[in-house]
Amino acid sequence: MLRLLLAVLLFAPLLVHAERLTIDRIFSDPDLNGPTPRALQIAPDGQRVTFLRGRDDDQNQLDLWQYEIASGRTGRLVDSTALGAGKALSATEQARRERARTAQLKGILSYRWSPDGKRLLFSVDERLWLYELKAAPTKRLRALTAPGVEVIDPKVSPRGGYVSWVSGQNLYALDLASGREVKLTRDGGGAIHNGEAEFVAQEEMDRSSGYWWAPDDSAIAFERFDESGVDEVERSEILADRTVVVKQRYPAAGRPNVKVGLGLVKPTGGKSRWVDLGKDPDIYLARVDWLPDGRRLAFQRQSRNQQRLDLVMVDATNLKQTPLLTETSDTWINLNDDLRFLKGEDAFVWASERSGYKHLHVFGLDGALRRTLTRGDWDVDALLALDEKNGRIFFGANHDDVLQAQVYVVALDGSDAAQPRRVSEGEGMHAAVFADDASTWIDTFSNPTTPPQVSLRRADGGRIAWIEPNELKEGHPYWAYRDGFIEPEFGSLPGEDGQALHYRLHKPAGFDPARRYPVFTTWYGGPGRQYVSRAWGSHFEQYMAQQGYVVFALDNRGTPRRGRKFSDAIFHRMGQAEVVDQLAGLAWLKAQPWVDGERVGIYGWSYGGYQTLMLLAKAGHEFAAGVAVAPVTDWALYDTHYTERYLGTPQGNPEGYADSGILKWADAIEPGKLLLVHGMADDNVLFTHSTELMARLQNQGTQFRLMAYPGARHGLSTPALKTHVHTLIADYFGEKLQPAGTALPAKP
Repeated sequence: MLRLLLAVLLFAPLLVHAERLTIDRIFSDPDLNGPTPRALQIAPDGQRVTFLRGRDDDQNQLDLWQYEIASGRTGRLVDSTALGAGKALSATEQARRERARTAQLKGILSYRWSPDGKRLLFSVDERLWLYELKAAPTKRLRALTAPGVEVIDPKVSPRGGYVSWVSGQNLYALDLASGREVKLTRDGGGAIHNGEAEFVAQEEMDRSSGYWWAPDDSAIAFERFDESGVDEVERSEILADRTVVVKQRYPAAGRPNVKVGLGLVKPTGGKSRWVDLGKDPDIYLARVDWLPDGRRLAFQRQSRNQQRLDLVMVDATNLKQTPLLTETSDTWINLNDDLRFLKGEDAFVWASERSGYKHLHVFGLDGALRRTLTRGDWDVDALLALDEKNGRIFFGANHDDVLQAQVYVVALDGSDAAQPRRVSEGEGMHAAVFADDASTWIDTFSNPTTPPQVSLRRADGGRIAWIEPNELKEGHPYWAYRDGFIEPEFGSLPGEDGQALHYRLHKPAGFDPARRYPVFTTWYGGPGRQYVSRAWGSHFEQYMAQQGYVVFALDNRGTPRRGRKFSDAIFHRMGQAEVVDQLAGLAWLKAQPWVDGERVGIYGWSYGGYQTLMLLAKAGHEFAAGVAVAPVTDWALYDTHYTERYLGTPQGNPEGYADSGILKWADAIEPGKLLLVHGMADDNVLFTHSTELMARLQNQGTQFRLMAYPGARHGLSTPALKTHVHTLIADYFGEKLQPAGTALPAKP
């Protein structure tokens, strides 16, 4: 009773002035982030900005909207619910959405502009629609395919003469003028796929498409892959009322990949011609790009060990090849989408990490380096726009601050490579989408105190108009919770090798430096994702801070945007440098007088869940409890492209695989400290990862808790499941670490 009274008195001022976040509210409608547009595009004619937006009553139901630049009016173009939303999706489409992390979304998930800016192409539940902006209201929408027919990856050809898509593992094209539909490939089915990206391309290579139009509409380059040699894994998807045995071609580390080919076909049909991809069939087709003239294309071929990347040009008329350049690495090569061929020069812009940081260069078609466009101890995030007419190039980077993403411009002649000019306004994170001519761009900006705001900008960064100001004012979904908002603090501490480790810290509600608080530590910590940044943050972290926890997150070595020395620390042995760095963060935390070092909890999802297990196994005495959601436990069970990038193959690095997996260390996990959570239909980190760990812990007599979700995949993506799992996590730490009101007095 005394503790309860103390809690009430301690938090009474906070409760009077602000509503407290609840987990139910975090995952319910309307979205607490406010009306945040997605899939933003500037129309080819420059007259409007289009985007997708969720509804106030269902943030996952996406409709197509527009902002007219001349009038300043915003309006909905297409109501997705009026087009038959709700049809059961094909297994292929469900898998694509899982790969793209859009499995929870409904309605219109993507769209394409015709090059004249007069038409929009999109699908709703796999039925293909064309929207005519200038037609009479009753004639604007035209269905291009019948209901119930699978439609994957629809596109408008670059000159607007055709629409293309994949269905039944074959590629199709529709002549919009004549209405003639042509089946361009015919051998698709079973293990043969045409025009699709294979599993690892979608999941790990950031390539979701498997075909590419020539810029003059003359041909389509397409991928054909044969997965007959890939292991067919039988996995059980355990649903609420039944168990479904799914046969899935899953390329586990060290096992066979698909055999891939690259073909060329005319949109009117005819025989396909095949590009020679080299003598070694065990390669990755990383990227395919057409040159501006439409007569040549280039493909990127990555070796199986991912230490070599070749850029090869092909003459589309006779298939003659010209090697352009080769990148090599002693560790691995990161793929990117930054290749741009120049129209006014026989050259191309290329991104390379050969200096230890990712930078932009210009190479000639003879393979010679002509000039460097950016340089320094910082990373280019992405090439955003090439403005050849005005001799400049725009890119995103962390030039000013590792924790920020800003937009910069440099001269295409390389004269200011070391001194890029920043064109984005506001300290924080900027994501930019440029018009085709680079004259304008859309800026999506946020920082720790500003929810995402969307504006239209001139090339120099000056604001033309707000698309969505998303002001945090009365009427905003977050307005009721503003007084309880806890602004995070950022800092860095030295790692074992002297490199700085950046952290984000939320002090608990009603913070009193004379008291000692429990700690909720969360992270991702794996390659490919920076977790600590100056962005609008996690509502769950806010919730936990409001419950009285110190909330702490730190990016360890292995995470991106810090140069190759920082990322390459995990090469051939994962779960080592990461653990060392997280323990450095923990040591810093425990040295703070307001931290109760005996009440530290750790939580992570996917790679973060893997890290939770490694920390509990290698340093469990430092923690009171841990939650691992959908964790990798045995890297030999994970896919080829991701795992072999960092660990090589199990055959070539058996000790590295053993040391990097949790099963070797599982006997050190202390009883009663682990909550293990997994979706029982996860096709990314298979449920087998957790069942292997369960069996090991059970056989050695280690008690732990388990929550398994029938029918759920990797993201536990529905609002109901997200609410359930986050309530579970909060309740578990409330039990293990004690709620905020029972915080112990400071030690004398």
